[in-house]
Amino acid sequence: MERAALLRCSSLASNRFFYFPGRSFSVRLPASAPFSSRYASSLSSASSTSSRLLRRPILGISRRSLHRRHSRLLRVVASSSSPSSSPLHSDKHFSTLSARAVATQPAPQFSSDVGVSDEVAEKLGFEKVSEQFIEECKSKAVLFKHKKTGCEVMSVSNDDENKVFGIVLRTPPKDSTGIPHILEHSVLCGSRKYPLKEPFAELIKGSLNTYLNAITFPDRTCYPIASTNTKDFYNLVDVYLDAVFFPKCVEDELIFQQEGWHYELDDPSKDITYKGVVFNEMKGVYSQPENVLGRAVRRAVFPDNTYGVDSGGDPTVIPKLTFEEFKEFHRKYYHPSNARIWFYGDDDPSERLRILSEYLEMFGSSSSPSESTIEPQRLFSKPVRVVHKYPAGDGGDLKKKHMVCLNWLLSDKTLDLETELALGFLDHLLLGTPASPLMKILLDSGLGDDIVGGGMEDDLLQPQFSIGLKGVSEDDIQKVEDLILTTLKKLSEEGFETEALEASMNTIEFHLRENNTGSFPRGLALMFQSIGKWIYGLDPFGPLKYEKPLMALKARIAKEGSKAVFSPLIEKFILNNHHRAIVEMQPDPEKASRDDSLERETLEKLKASMTEEDLAELTRATQELKLKQETPDPPEVLKTIPCLHLDDIPKRTTPTPIEVGEINGSKVLQHDLFTNDVLYAEVVFDMRSLKQELLPLVPLFCQSLLEMGTKDMSFVQLNQLIGRKTGGISVYPFTSSVRGSTDLCSHIIVRGKAMTGRAEDLFNLVKCVLQEVQFSDQQRFKQFVSQSKAGMESSLSDGGHSIAASRLGAKFTTAGWISEQMGGVSYLEFLQDLEKRVDQDWDGISASLEEIRTSLLSKDGCLVNLTADGKNLTASEKYVSKFLDCLPSSSPAATASWSARLPPGNEAIVIPSQVNYVGKAANLYEAGYQLHGSVYVISNHISNTWLWDRVRLMGGAYGGMSQFNPYSGVYYFVSWRDPNLLNTLDVYDATGDFLRELELDNDTLTKSIIGTIGDVDSYQLPDAKGYNSMLRYLRGFTEEERQQRREEILSTSLKNFREFADVVDAVKHKGVSVAVASAGHIDAAHKDRPSYFQVKKVV
Repeated sequence: MERAALLRCSSLASNRFFYFPGRSFSVRLPASAPFSSRYASSLSSASSTSSRLLRRPILGISRRSLHRRHSRLLRVVASSSSPSSSPLHSDKHFSTLSARAVATQPAPQFSSDVGVSDEVAEKLGFEKVSEQFIEECKSKAVLFKHKKTGCEVMSVSNDDENKVFGIVLRTPPKDSTGIPHILEHSVLCGSRKYPLKEPFAELIKGSLNTYLNAITFPDRTCYPIASTNTKDFYNLVDVYLDAVFFPKCVEDELIFQQEGWHYELDDPSKDITYKGVVFNEMKGVYSQPENVLGRAVRRAVFPDNTYGVDSGGDPTVIPKLTFEEFKEFHRKYYHPSNARIWFYGDDDPSERLRILSEYLEMFGSSSSPSESTIEPQRLFSKPVRVVHKYPAGDGGDLKKKHMVCLNWLLSDKTLDLETELALGFLDHLLLGTPASPLMKILLDSGLGDDIVGGGMEDDLLQPQFSIGLKGVSEDDIQKVEDLILTTLKKLSEEGFETEALEASMNTIEFHLRENNTGSFPRGLALMFQSIGKWIYGLDPFGPLKYEKPLMALKARIAKEGSKAVFSPLIEKFILNNHHRAIVEMQPDPEKASRDDSLERETLEKLKASMTEEDLAELTRATQELKLKQETPDPPEVLKTIPCLHLDDIPKRTTPTPIEVGEINGSKVLQHDLFTNDVLYAEVVFDMRSLKQELLPLVPLFCQSLLEMGTKDMSFVQLNQLIGRKTGGISVYPFTSSVRGSTDLCSHIIVRGKAMTGRAEDLFNLVKCVLQEVQFSDQQRFKQFVSQSKAGMESSLSDGGHSIAASRLGAKFTTAGWISEQMGGVSYLEFLQDLEKRVDQDWDGISASLEEIRTSLLSKDGCLVNLTADGKNLTASEKYVSKFLDCLPSSSPAATASWSARLPPGNEAIVIPSQVNYVGKAANLYEAGYQLHGSVYVISNHISNTWLWDRVRLMGGAYGGMSQFNPYSGVYYFVSWRDPNLLNTLDVYDATGDFLRELELDNDTLTKSIIGTIGDVDSYQLPDAKGYNSMLRYLRGFTEEERQQRREEILSTSLKNFREFADVVDAVKHKGVSVAVASAGHIDAAHKDRPSYFQVKKVV
């Protein structure tokens, strides 16, 4: 669930390609973002809310997917070579807040003596079940059981200051009314000790949390938090425990209506509508083709148990849920007996039990554990086939927009750890990289545009394997099925290449030992690994301990050979497995409008059946809910939420160590940070010499560098070599405005990482990628175009807020225009045209790719950024020198003149959806605004109060935000999964009046300041620290300016808010609107405001 509704840095999009060696994929990320490190870390990550990516642990024993989409998934423990990137964006109703992670200097040796004595545990009502030291994460893990309730608690102690708490309950639904999901939203809307309307929103405003969320899985609900501040951490724990066990929502039906669903009628003469946050969220989910496919797959594979229904809720079924059923679900499953509780970090383990004891002692035993047991799905005796329709645009050839996915349920019994581990390796061998045989053969076949199916999915009781294609011709459905089966049969018979096996083995081991979970807290990643077994009554320790089974598998492969290990797995679990579900998805351009019509007809019939008294009562109930939403919490209620004080906040920024020097005439930045013998390196080239017409080709140029071969190596061999020698290489463009200057910061960045003993290999491979790759494989390039086009089309309905923000940025700045050319609607239009040109003018396209390389590569225009400890930095210098000597020494071409912007008019981009994404923006610098740090406090406050209340709670949208880009001066408003269009724009325009009338007491202001500092001080891993320091250097953003902004944030006053009211009115008076919306909503808007929008169709 995305309760926080905070799209940090989703505004400006560009494309980015990673060679992991995992998969190569395009992802949308911001080209520019605010100064804070939390924002900045997002810049270098695949964490945009529009991204459909996930980095899953590769090993079966520790892979818990957290992802229900059937899209291309990256299968490794941590990030690729992106620095500390956030691993999750999931339709499991899950959003990530940027996280602080681990210390960047060697921590003191953890003492395994720390713990809770048996006497203390006994006094607090617990018994110790088991205690183990987990060498893999240098942690002491103790499993406790609360004697009175039977609640199990895992207490993990180590030296990680990023403390984690989570409470997980088994919550299997019996239907698709979305009851677990609605309850997950609702329990955070006030509780016994904290009777506010939205304690969750208050925590967002004034906490230093590194993670704060709630997640609905198909069979469980999880409430996790994390913080590096011990006081803040325990505050969050207490609020969450009270919310889970004593929520107001089971007594207040208005909360159920707000978060779930309700009928809305403002006037008896008007139409009745459905409203509700979850209702509209799931409308958005069901508008996205891959999401629809994923749900169809789940129903087909699990027809007889809880996984066959949608825990998130089907919008056509959600209105059948009653408040009585809602209350009963909480009573039945939200009991300590049915809970697993997780603590992790460097806090006092005795204090953890003391806090829990206060809550658990209020309860007795319960039948919840037996009632929540998940029954396994029985295996089929023969395969099944299902056909469903999905909402599609009417553009292009619909006969070529089918999807087909083959899905196997692998077992009806729990698999042993060794088998799970081997299946995880098999998954990576089959699909882990662009060169993996199943992946390559499917894409090379030309039968489809891109992969669907997540490969191995083992986050539920029973593992499954899914693979297919989208963009398939109606006549080729059977060919895809046959190709998948024949390829798997051939691999079973012939086995895998030795080089492929070595590459997968090195990739897996590197990322396990690097333990880089990105901005996702390490303790939370471990919790999800453990809970994947623990929730089913199995060993919670096993998933945390990979070393022994990994060594055993390597020994077995060495002794028996890889064929003897993997071929029987393919035969048993796939080829000879009758539990196979073939799911075909057919495009239907009328589905979205048909669903809208059906909803209207249902509501019209309802209204026709109601008396005048009924209508009057419904109008009264509507006003009652709105009054509750509009009425602020009394000051005395707000004070119940525990919070920090400004005295708890450091007054100084913490600078990242940086040494600026030169090697062979090129600038070199070095960051002396502890990285556990991993070298992180960036090689940066100035992109400003490129001709303007070549810019849209840059993302495909980046992908070609990593996925085409050289004179001496095929791309498969190059791919495998990178996998064997390094931890990954990525190439991507980065573009940003520069504050106070007409210059641009526009670069191609090559990122890589390797163990320091492999530094020479890393730089040799970077040289190979940059200089030796040949742009000669026409068919592979055509694949890239088709894949990118398919991904962009999917992003319209899944990440329309990012599309809208990108489009807005392109109307105000050249940097925004460039980013939109590489990752927005313009890029999609370019790809649609390029797909035709590849066959007509391949020589010209190939020459353009070579021209890009020639324009970029120059030792004189190159910058190298290194992050490691001092000893390894020094040892790496000779390899940097050798690499730089191999670059052309001539000066790069003269800077090109880039001055384009999109026309400034309002736009409505039509998509096949039932919800909208609504944006509006203006350039505040052009309106005369001078940057002051208070803008960050004010923007956060607007997002977390005004927009939260008006767009989300009252408007029914899934979320809304405001954000200021300090480099470009553009101020954005964006909403997502929004049932409204013009009404949301009206809310944006009223923001100035909201600020003028705002009354802030000191406590509220302090919360807003502290929440903003939480963004600024976002805790980062060493690679992110070095990377973001480099970005500040490239943009000319000094440590002195960082400190100035911090002081301005800390001194923000009500006067700043009032003064900003006139500033933000520029959006109202001079702003531009972009909506990514359904045809019906655009037509309705046109009737109310003729000619307001220029309508654009791209799919």
